[in-house]
Amino acid sequence: MNQIAVVILNYNGQKHLADFLPSVIQYSSDATIYVADNASTDSSLELLKTAFPTVKIIELRENHGFAQGYNEALEFVDAEYYVLLNSDVEVTPNWIEPVIALMKNDKTIAACQPKIKSFHQKSHFEYAGAAGGFIDHLGYPFCRGRIFQEIEQDLKQYNDNHEVFWATGACMFVRAEVFHQVGGFDGDFFAHMEEIDLCWRIHHAGFKVFACGSSEVYHVGGGTLHKSNPYKTFLNFRNGLAMLYKNHPDKGFALAIFTRLILDGVAGIKFLLFDSWEDCWAVARAHFDFYAHFLGWYKKRKQIQRKDDISTVYRRNIVWQHFINDVKTYNQLQK
Repeated sequence: MNQIAVVILNYNGQKHLADFLPSVIQYSSDATIYVADNASTDSSLELLKTAFPTVKIIELRENHGFAQGYNEALEFVDAEYYVLLNSDVEVTPNWIEPVIALMKNDKTIAACQPKIKSFHQKSHFEYAGAAGGFIDHLGYPFCRGRIFQEIEQDLKQYNDNHEVFWATGACMFVRAEVFHQVGGFDGDFFAHMEEIDLCWRIHHAGFKVFACGSSEVYHVGGGTLHKSNPYKTFLNFRNGLAMLYKNHPDKGFALAIFTRLILDGVAGIKFLLFDSWEDCWAVARAHFDFYAHFLGWYKKRKQIQRKDDISTVYRRNIVWQHFINDVKTYNQLQK
């Protein structure tokens, strides 16, 4: 068994592989590196076989999306720790060692992430994960270093090792045993927020999630779906609602779902008035899709042994805190 396996899921990402795989190879000497190809139609496989012969290749026969793609690929990887790494991430020297040391020192830590900084603005955090993620009681995600579109400069304010609610899928270290124990990613999510759903189930299973402040990587972001893509809006709203429905404890469940439906409606109106009708329609389609597959989500909720009290869930509403109380940074939040 390999102790550490870095696994990169690729779909038509030839350019990202050419740009960023060299840094992964250079700075991951203690790990076995895999690229799992999601049935790419570009020249990714040819590039891997000619330019990166030391990298192990897992060829999937169809594009399973991010969530199920990783589930399929990891069946072929035998390791104690998985490092799930986006293809558009530039790693740095000593990016693996501090995270693994932290997880070895505390066996209750099942998932962990480094600081995620912007490849295009390296002084600042990156949207997808920043310095570790949280959710509020309605399932809205935010991060140390990023609340909605407010992204902080890295001034070493988050250089500690800190317990969080979720670790980003852009660079997630996870114990292989726990990943499989809780069922892996939910393949029905396809992409977006699947790592938050996974981390919620990790908490239900009695484990912790951390962010490691002494490791950092640089993420391009938006490599598959740009943030303005209506399909991404659809996935975020559909998956966010499904995640909340599946994982929210029974206490306060009905009120949380009702409030979330109201706020999603407000978001749809905002898209219509200030952004685009395509995004507004994406919010509506997200809800239609959730209702159309309600029985499946209901069965998944019944299968999860939910914890009633998880300390890293933010008990206030992040939407209210940000848009009404004008809170822009994590350290300004009322705890």
